[in-house]
Amino acid sequence: MADEGSVTKAAARLGLAQPALTAQLHRIERVLDGQLFERDHRGIRTTPMGELVVSRARLLLPAMSGLREEAALLSSNIGRDSGTPDHLSLGSSSGAVLGRLIHHVSAEYADMRISTHASWSADELAGMLAAGRVDFAVVGVCGDAPPPTRAGLVWHTMASDPVFVLMPASHPLAAKPVVELAELASAHWAVTPGNGCFETCFATACARAGFAPRNLYETDVASCVDLVESGSALALCQATRVVPGLVAVPIADAPLRWRHLIGWHPDSTVATFSDELVRLAADAYLDLIDRSTCYSAWLEDHPSFGVQPLPRVTPTV
Repeated sequence: MADEGSVTKAAARLGLAQPALTAQLHRIERVLDGQLFERDHRGIRTTPMGELVVSRARLLLPAMSGLREEAALLSSNIGRDSGTPDHLSLGSSSGAVLGRLIHHVSAEYADMRISTHASWSADELAGMLAAGRVDFAVVGVCGDAPPPTRAGLVWHTMASDPVFVLMPASHPLAAKPVVELAELASAHWAVTPGNGCFETCFATACARAGFAPRNLYETDVASCVDLVESGSALALCQATRVVPGLVAVPIADAPLRWRHLIGWHPDSTVATFSDELVRLAADAYLDLIDRSTCYSAWLEDHPSFGVQPLPRVTPTV
C-alpha cells in the first residue's frame, strides 16, 4: 500500500480481496500496537510507524526470499549419497557456456533437476558458491588473473582462449586472417560490464602497440552488437563468438587471453560429482568451438589454447 497509495490497488497487485488485505493490516497493527497508514484527501499514506515498518520490510523480505531459496536447495541436497545428485544449481557469467552445459547435463541425466543463476560478476558467483547457494559456477577471468578470492573453493581451468576482435563483415580488415593491434589504433570500442580485459590487459597491450584506445562505450551485449553492426565501434570478443553479419578476427600473437573456470566447494554435498560436471562442461565448450570455423582453424596452429586437459582426480587450489 505504501507503493500503490490505495488499498484497492495494493490488493489487486497482491492478488488478494480488499477485505482480506485490510484484515491482515489490522492484525499487524494490533501486534505492533500502532497505526501504519492514515487517509487524507490524496488517498492513504504511511504514518511514522508505517514508514519504520515499510523501511524494515524492504530489507527483510528479500532476505527471507533468499533464505527460502537456500533452504530449498539444502533440503534437496540432504540425504544424497556419493553418486549422482538429483538436483544441481549452476551459476554462470557466460550464457553461451551455461546453455550448452544444461544441454549436456540434461542429455545424460534426464531425471536431474537443474536450476540456474546468471551474473556478470565472478565475485558474486564465488560468494554464492561459498554460501552454498549454487553447486557449481562457470566464470571468466582475464589472462593470468587468479580465480575469485573466496577461501576454500576449488577452481579448474576449463578453457583458455585468445580474445578476438568483433567487426562488421564489411570492415576493411575483416578478411584478414589476423589483425595487428596497431591497425586498430583509430577505433572506438564497445564493452560489456565485468570485462577485465579492458581495465587492464587491453590498455597494456595497446600501449605496447604504440597507442591508447579511444572512446569506450560500456553497455549490454545487444547494444555492443548494435554498435559494431553500425560501424560505430569494434568490440573485443570471446573466440567462440558467432554473430551473423559480423566477423571475429584473431589478433596477431594473441596478446589477450580469457580463461573459463569452473568452481565448486569441496565440502558441498555434490562435490563428488565435480569430475563428471567438468567433463560435461568441456563437452559443452567443444560445441561452441565447433560452431566457430574461424576459431577451429586458428586452434590447429595454436594447440595450447581451447579446452584444457581434464583432471584425473578432483583438483585443489
